[in-house]
Amino acid sequence: MFNYSAPALSLKGKVILVTGAGDGIGRSAALAYAQLGATVILLGRNLDKLNAVYDQIEALNAPQAAIFPLNLETASEQSYIELTDIIDQEFGVLDGLLHNAALLGMRTPIENYDPITWEQVMKVNASAPFHLTQSLLPLLHRSKNASIIFTSSSVGKIGKAYWGAYSVSKFAIQGMMEILADELENTSNIRSNCINPGATRTAMRAAAYPGEQPENNPTPEEIMPAYLYLMSDDSLDINGQTINAQQK
Repeated sequence: MFNYSAPALSLKGKVILVTGAGDGIGRSAALAYAQLGATVILLGRNLDKLNAVYDQIEALNAPQAAIFPLNLETASEQSYIELTDIIDQEFGVLDGLLHNAALLGMRTPIENYDPITWEQVMKVNASAPFHLTQSLLPLLHRSKNASIIFTSSSVGKIGKAYWGAYSVSKFAIQGMMEILADELENTSNIRSNCINPGATRTAMRAAAYPGEQPENNPTPEEIMPAYLYLMSDDSLDINGQTINAQQK
């Protein structure tokens, strides 16, 4: 795993938004950030799951989290404006943004790919991170040191058969991260990086590899060091990079 041990309360005072915070890697990241003192904004489409994570954060005696239910597949420009306005009113700043939410779509040849599913995957995986980032950048600019983390994939670097829209969306994410990092490098205190989580014990991984033994993969909690590192001030000099959460 990525070698990093976060100091206690190293995220104290930071306000961090996590998408797809209801389960899997997003849930683990939200809990990990909260445990280190951050105020976490939980964004996801399932209110019951978000409430469960909220309750877990409360049980940690961590700073009170905030919940913003939003389905990125149907989100409008107005949705992002409303989210930004609420964060501005409640906190006045945003210190971290973890783009974690994603759809797998279909594992099938391009020739057979359903166009409606293609559009759904591209909207959630590529368009939503663009709209969300663009809308929230004014609040990120107010932070002393802000971190944007995108979620990449090995199939977003080398295209592989049958990965369709998911792979294409991850190529887009990689490019978006690099462009943003280059644009912000000398004009702000915002850094932009990617994390490739690798094979992790999540529902998406199980759907992509139904014949795989889940216990052979690490849990979301086990890959958190990379997520903590890029969100902490220990990574202030890291910009435009992709980190493998399971690097040796």
